[in-house]
Amino acid sequence: MENIEHLLEKVLSYSPKANIDLIKKAYIFSRDAHVTQTRIEGSPYIQHPISVAAILAEMKLDTATIAAGLLHDTIEDTGKTAEDIKADFGHEIAFLVDAVTKLSKVEFKTREEAQAENFRKMLLAMAKDVRVILIKFADRLHNMRTIEHLPAEKQRRIAQETMDIYAPLANRLGIGWLRMEFEDLCFKTLMPDLYEELGIKVAKRKEESERDIGEVIAVITEKLKQISIEAKIRGRLKHSYSIYQKMVKQKIPFEQVYDVIGVRIITDTVPHCYDILGIIHSLWPLVPGRFKDFISLPKSNLYQSLHTTVVGPIGERVEFQIRTKEMDEVAEEGIAAHWRYKEKEAVDKKNTRFVEWLRDLVKEISDAEEFLEAVKGEVAPDTVYVFTPAGDIKELPVDSTPIDFAYSIHSAVGNKCVGAKIDGRIVPLRYKLNSGDVVEILTSPSQTPSKDWLKFVVTQRAKSRIKQWTRAEERKKGIELGTKLLEEELRRHGTPQAMLKSPKMEEVLKSFSILTIEDLYVLIGYGKISAHQVVNRFEPEKEDQPVTKVSKPQKSTRDVITIKGVDNILYRIGRCCMPVPGDNIVGFITRGRGVTIHRKECTDLERIAVDAERMIDVEWKHDGDVTTQTKISVEALDKPGILANLSALISTSNVNISSVKAESTSDRRALIELIVEISDRSQLLALINKVSQMEGILHVRR
Repeated sequence: MENIEHLLEKVLSYSPKANIDLIKKAYIFSRDAHVTQTRIEGSPYIQHPISVAAILAEMKLDTATIAAGLLHDTIEDTGKTAEDIKADFGHEIAFLVDAVTKLSKVEFKTREEAQAENFRKMLLAMAKDVRVILIKFADRLHNMRTIEHLPAEKQRRIAQETMDIYAPLANRLGIGWLRMEFEDLCFKTLMPDLYEELGIKVAKRKEESERDIGEVIAVITEKLKQISIEAKIRGRLKHSYSIYQKMVKQKIPFEQVYDVIGVRIITDTVPHCYDILGIIHSLWPLVPGRFKDFISLPKSNLYQSLHTTVVGPIGERVEFQIRTKEMDEVAEEGIAAHWRYKEKEAVDKKNTRFVEWLRDLVKEISDAEEFLEAVKGEVAPDTVYVFTPAGDIKELPVDSTPIDFAYSIHSAVGNKCVGAKIDGRIVPLRYKLNSGDVVEILTSPSQTPSKDWLKFVVTQRAKSRIKQWTRAEERKKGIELGTKLLEEELRRHGTPQAMLKSPKMEEVLKSFSILTIEDLYVLIGYGKISAHQVVNRFEPEKEDQPVTKVSKPQKSTRDVITIKGVDNILYRIGRCCMPVPGDNIVGFITRGRGVTIHRKECTDLERIAVDAERMIDVEWKHDGDVTTQTKISVEALDKPGILANLSALISTSNVNISSVKAESTSDRRALIELIVEISDRSQLLALINKVSQMEGILHVRR
């Protein structure tokens, strides 16, 4: 169990001149703040902050970070405030503590929304100072190490969140040991039986293979001595989750995973790395397709190493990793290594390489849940390496397309992309890039992004830029159409156009909870608000006049239907078929709810009308000034502006739209359901005929 003395010893072991008094002061502050609290298993709560600080000390971080680790829960879980910490410890430590504090005073609709907002807050701060995420990593790691004390459901939720977000993010920041421990702890929590079974098999394989690996190491050691190359050689056991991943990915049992134990060689120079590689390949045959040179092509997290797999002396595969001491430090500790013994100004230049992608996301995405999904996409571990025609390297996620590549160069290149050449050969925009491809993007000044691209691009940069452009274009069309529809409705009612700039307009906007008139135009253009509704807000006294169409079926159809032989009986229009004047109709007596009116050809009648005695004759009463709501379903090509164009067409037919529902299908179709106000059957048939002839419409039906 960690205590303050052990913590101070750890800090002094790597930083003899560390400000120990600051750490002691932070410990006392935290201990006093948490004095009445205990952890779920009963230990004093202060044990958690000390353990978090100890993990940060193992990462050899500066005293400000260690102090912030001790204080990280004081704002969230005690009566202390950020101002209290700032007064006692200064702005720097107060910033770090506040950055890892959850937004507890903000109410969220769902847990997912809260998670996304808290994560966004933390990463916004991380973009300014990476120590924020290092403190959060230490906090999450200690929580995962002690997770067995929590209820089972909470264990699974925290472990899944760690697997989805924290482990990939640790990998993106180059902290290899942390990613592996996160993954194994999550694996143990989420799949305990499989974890235990795999652990037994790995232990047995290790015992069987140690003698053979020892023989391999002895042979290489002797060869290196002969040519005077210094190197440290050690066997290493792959962590459980990486073995499990290989089994799943390759669909093989454990017995067919041959490189459970590998060999890592740490040498002094890059040339010696390649010399050692040559020796290994001269001793044992190379397994085709298993050599990777991450020294000449480093990963985005700055990882560098040579990887190769050979068939060893007894016929078993052996994986080698060859790197320099500096590369090994970066591979294991990533961004944390850049904080050691360095001034903050120098560190910030190093940090840029790690968090540049994050700063781009922060600028581009404001929605918290979309931001969280973007981060998950950016930290995907599998990548491909492709080249520009000039020879520059681009690292992209697996399954990236030429569109993703184009946007990685510049937004303008992506927006104008019409095609691509791979190694001089034209390929489709859906083509999946492979490592080594030389990609040339073809552009046209007249090209614009297509919404269809969202179905196959994988990078968040490409997705966000396409969505930005699409939203802007749809908003522009919505404003144009909404303006036209509202102006036409004003003219029809004899209302002056100047009313749009009058003080009354402010009242109308407030009544719809809208801030600007442009937002109103957009909603009208999208069919979410009718121009008719807006004009009624200008002149509510006109609502009772015959010119106004009412929107509720009960008002629009009252006294429109006569039930033969009966007066003043309660009836309602069937929502299943929504008949309009001119349709052949029938009444069905519904117990306790009067009569429901259906079209005679309504398919629901076959199901509900088992008793012929409950069927009654009804007929339409002629009243040309009253409208009736009915539903039409439209199937169309899913392309920008289709809904706006459809709304405009219906408006020109002097038909009001009461509501719209729309969704896209995977095969690029738009399914649109509209509730419209119709005077009679002939008007409805004319509308259906007109809509069916519109460009992009595939099918229209009632």
